[in-house]
Formats: sequence, C-alpha cells, structure tokens
Amino acid sequence: MLWTIAAILLVLWVLGLVFEIAGGIIHILLVIGLILIAYNAIKGRTSGTRH
Repeated sequence: MLWTIAAILLVLWVLGLVFEIAGGIIHILLVIGLILIAYNAIKGRTSGTRH
C-alpha cells in the first residue's frame, strides 16, 4: 500500500511540473512520499533482523 501511495505522489508531482498546477503543495507531497519510502525501507530492514 505504501508503494501505491508513493507512485500516486510521483504521478501527481510529474503532472504538477507539466501543467504547473498546485504550486508548492505538490513538492511538499513529494517530500512526504520520499520520507515514507525511507521510513518503510528502514523499518523493513530492522524488523527483518529481529528474531
């Protein structure tokens, strides 16, 4: 589900760049998406090492 959200944010960011809509809001959403991806990657690594 997190990857779906990240993909949607990426598409919205590209559309925002192409059509110049939403101003700076789309860049904020992109940063939030990247933070979520990084969090998920770190969480996945740490949870895999615990037994």
